[in-house]
Amino acid sequence: MNIRVGQGYDVHQLKEGHPFWLGGIQIDHHQGAVGHSDADVLIHVICDALLGAANLRDIGFHFSDRDPAYKGIDSKILLRETLKLIRGKGYEVGNVDATVCLQEPKLNPHIPAMKECLAGVMETDIDTISIKATTTEKLGFVGRKEGISAYASVLIYKKAHA
Repeated sequence: MNIRVGQGYDVHQLKEGHPFWLGGIQIDHHQGAVGHSDADVLIHVICDALLGAANLRDIGFHFSDRDPAYKGIDSKILLRETLKLIRGKGYEVGNVDATVCLQEPKLNPHIPAMKECLAGVMETDIDTISIKATTTEKLGFVGRKEGISAYASVLIYKKAHA
């Protein structure tokens, strides 16, 4: 079995009055992330990690923020397209381990819905997706509630031909 790992990192600014999309779901909050797409930082890091593991460059290469076709796009579409790319090379998702850094709102109540949504989009078992949340103890741009960051590590595999 051919196994590869990848990692992703992303940051988005938070602004008052923007919708807050995370892990494919909309969370009710007075601030939301700003970006060319729906600014779902969690999906973006998963895409980057998957693309990196398959040696397919990064999310910006495939879905440029200079391309008007991606303006306001639902990041779940980007994740589906990313999965087509890695599956086109014969890979499947082994697991995803992600951490979201955000001062508020508290994410723990939303993690089960995010995992369910992502598992559906990725056509994988919910148990293959781990999402953790942390704060930065009020330090830095995350602590000042100016932005959100996320990290993801993934394992992909290619089954050996029998």
